[in-house]
Amino acid sequence: MAKRSSLSIRIVEGKNLPAKDITGSSDPYCIVKVDNESIIRTATVWKTLCPFWGEEYQVHLPPTFHMVAFYVMDEDALSRDDVIGKVCLTRDTLVTHPKGFSGWAHLTEVDPDEEVQGEIHLRLEVVPGTRACRLRCSVLEARDLAPKDRNGTSDPFVRVRYNGRTQETSIVKKSCYPRWNETFEFELEEGATEALCVEAWDWDLVSRNDFLGKVVFNVQRLWVAQQEEGWFRLQPDQSKSRQKEGNLGSLQLEVRLRDEMVLPSGCYQALVQLLCREVKLGTQGPGQLIPLIEEMTSTECRQEVATNLLKLFLGQGLAKDFLDLLFQLELGRTSEAWERANLGLLSAPYPLEPLIVGEANTLFRSNSLASKSMESFLKVAGMRYLHGVLGPIIDRIFEEKKYVELDPSKVEVKDVGCSGLHRPQTEAEVLEQSAQTLRAHLGELLSALCRSVRACPAVVRATFRQLFQRVRERFPSAEHENVPFIAVTSFLCLRFFSPAIMAPKLFHLRERHADARTSRTLLLLAKAVQNVGNMDTPASRAKEAWMEPLQPTVHQGVTQLKDFITKLVDIEEKEEKCPHQASQYPGSRKGGGEELRQLSRHAGHLHGRRRQAPDCLPAVQVCERAEPVAVCSAEDLGCDKTRSRVTLQEWNDPLDHDLEAQLIYRHLLGMEAALREKHRELSAGTEAASMLTGCGEASEDPLAQLLQVLQDLQEAHSCSPVSSLPLEPNCLLELQT
Repeated sequence: MAKRSSLSIRIVEGKNLPAKDITGSSDPYCIVKVDNESIIRTATVWKTLCPFWGEEYQVHLPPTFHMVAFYVMDEDALSRDDVIGKVCLTRDTLVTHPKGFSGWAHLTEVDPDEEVQGEIHLRLEVVPGTRACRLRCSVLEARDLAPKDRNGTSDPFVRVRYNGRTQETSIVKKSCYPRWNETFEFELEEGATEALCVEAWDWDLVSRNDFLGKVVFNVQRLWVAQQEEGWFRLQPDQSKSRQKEGNLGSLQLEVRLRDEMVLPSGCYQALVQLLCREVKLGTQGPGQLIPLIEEMTSTECRQEVATNLLKLFLGQGLAKDFLDLLFQLELGRTSEAWERANLGLLSAPYPLEPLIVGEANTLFRSNSLASKSMESFLKVAGMRYLHGVLGPIIDRIFEEKKYVELDPSKVEVKDVGCSGLHRPQTEAEVLEQSAQTLRAHLGELLSALCRSVRACPAVVRATFRQLFQRVRERFPSAEHENVPFIAVTSFLCLRFFSPAIMAPKLFHLRERHADARTSRTLLLLAKAVQNVGNMDTPASRAKEAWMEPLQPTVHQGVTQLKDFITKLVDIEEKEEKCPHQASQYPGSRKGGGEELRQLSRHAGHLHGRRRQAPDCLPAVQVCERAEPVAVCSAEDLGCDKTRSRVTLQEWNDPLDHDLEAQLIYRHLLGMEAALREKHRELSAGTEAASMLTGCGEASEDPLAQLLQVLQDLQEAHSCSPVSSLPLEPNCLLELQT
């Protein structure tokens, strides 16, 4: 039985931020730290005091973490970025909000003496003396101290204070992992109430020393324990008065802490087998559990549930079957609309054909379980392919930094010329140059896409072929000849390529977010790709008439894209199972873990830094070797245990089958009452049908089996020993506040 902790973080927006630039504005971005480790950096929103980010992240972390902090910074091109303020949420605060913390929080001042990190290794003893007992404090070493000097390190020493007497260790130059092995003794009077204070400092030759953190011990508790040794987390100095909240602006956040107690694998076997059987039976199955799960899942939870189900079936080698089932279910709903309209059951006074054409052209555009699952699947199985197609184009756009604008209302006229002969560039010239640049980028992208048929992962090709065939079977008439292509492009272009173009950092195409000028170029290119993916329909052209200069390239791109999809879905099944492809593409082996590891060239890259000891294996290697959970073992690898287990959830994370099963169980448990009510309705209908037909016993009921499985898992959780959080090393030595 193991405990897994994760944070769901959404950084929404800020308001009323102070101006840090001479222009009366700021260029704000956010940094997120877990126990002072930087793990997230948002995009910079330029020239605003009310920025909007809307960025979402999932963070895996140890159950013993203490605090998550959100820093709002102002980016400066020529000097060090300014700190605007921060919001801190402790673990205790998040625990009191089981549904998550959501709302506005005031930014507070950032005090350097509170920005501490790391741990110190101490041995404390009460030893007998000639006249009285003595308190012996051995300062052994420290790790992961905050770097305070420009060279990225510190010059740490330790100051030990007790009963009015102060002693100091030697200074260790240029190290955040110092070792001292020095011992100090103090006279200890029985009944003394004085606290022992151990402080870490960074020595500076010219300026004042920088505070690195402290640990304060209750000597009375030590007297009882007689001896204590361990790693102790350094605490900030909170003795100073804080600046009043409210004058640094506010930050809107959504943060949810989730602690999952994961049972042994055998406990989830019945649940996994039941869901896998439903997928294998497909639409011919008796219980249709997957449609019930989709029906009862709220829109807010659908993406999370889709990802959990997809990873579960990836682990069972059934991802393609699961997606095919979802395709059939969504197409079945369209068929039901056709039949109802044909029978006159739809009251809307619209002609039948336009109604069905409208539904056909919006297939898989809603936030259905099929759409969310396919979106997750492409990020899991197609990220390396995405990088191969988009990577060179995105790199070129970032390097060129050209000014591109097609909307006349947003054009900025610049001076052009040379040798001192400058003239204002006309609006028409700006628009024409911008159109040429975008046409070149779009043409290059479409050409790269057309050349990538064989590079597309086999499991992605097979899934798109299934989708194409299912839609063509549903819409076989000539007037619907574009519908199968639109179904494929709704995922490939609208839910995969376009989002990656608009936010390349989130897809690991770049290490930093784009600046304002590059962001605009990327946005316009993404819009053009969407128009091509929409098959250049009149509706897509009518939305933004100023995109008309790209129309010839878009029209040509539709032909290229259809030719690409035709070739993509025509590759024979036997080609996908060639031995030489088995080691390259996801899905070629029965185990789903291989599918999950086929990712981008930046696999394992984290947003922000991951601190580790010099001899620690890189995070990528740890993730590749660890099964089933991507957790770096501090004891085995020599990593700093304070930092090694805080990671962002990535699409290249190895599968954790038990965790995915536990998350699905947790979701089903939340809808147990609705499932029981549905079972009663179905049971009543089955009994009535049996009486009318005179049939014997009803067939096996998967919904009843599911309810029984949920009950068994509940009992397993209640019978398992309660696993409390691991104790901190200084649990016996209560911190003074």
